[in-house]
Amino acid sequence: MNGLVENTKATLERIAAGFSPAVFASSLAAEDMVLTDMILRAKLPIAIFTLETGRLHKETLGVLDRIRDTYDYEVKLYRPQQAAVDAYVQQNGLNAFYDSVEMRKECCRIRKVEPLKRALAGNKAWITGQRRAQSTTRVDLAVQEDDAAHGMVKFNPLADWSEEDVWNYIRDNQVPYNPLHDKGYPSIGCEPCTRAIQPGEDVRAGRWWWENADTKECGLHVVDGKLVRIKSVAA
Repeated sequence: MNGLVENTKATLERIAAGFSPAVFASSLAAEDMVLTDMILRAKLPIAIFTLETGRLHKETLGVLDRIRDTYDYEVKLYRPQQAAVDAYVQQNGLNAFYDSVEMRKECCRIRKVEPLKRALAGNKAWITGQRRAQSTTRVDLAVQEDDAAHGMVKFNPLADWSEEDVWNYIRDNQVPYNPLHDKGYPSIGCEPCTRAIQPGEDVRAGRWWWENADTKECGLHVVDGKLVRIKSVAA
């Protein structure tokens, strides 16, 4: 575990030194809290932001307060364009994302993908808390990727971490985390699109549970609408 932690810290230091300005896109989930802890404790010049979709759990929003209290740091919020949200709801209904994959992806586009583009603008690299073990769409995840869609380098410093590794770090370092994790939510997104899972289920079984496993991405980590990994770059 110590070697894994040191490698991840070294990756973050390399990003800060060689890819500035860089930003960390945090979903405020357990993995993201590991990276938040590493970035803020080391005082690395990496800005942290989250996508406030307007439909997050109150427990997720509460993590922002815990970060502020623990690290004296204010996570920057990016919200969807209200006009786009209003148009979607007026034309399709508030919860139209249950009706089809297309409707769900359009909701994700409005609430997450478009705000992400604004958040990434002007940066050379962005960082995520993705892990290979999280889902079938992430099995080929690399630590460093060439993100041509956004014109920058993308880093996944926890790519080879296991669920156990994440929680060992959180416990060992007393890292604050979303209390929903203690209620059977290993993966947490918007409230209407997330449920608790049963023992033995895949860690992302609670995300968009009404869809097939190979469609379960919101579009933040997809290129040209295709569920494929973007080209990896040697670290």
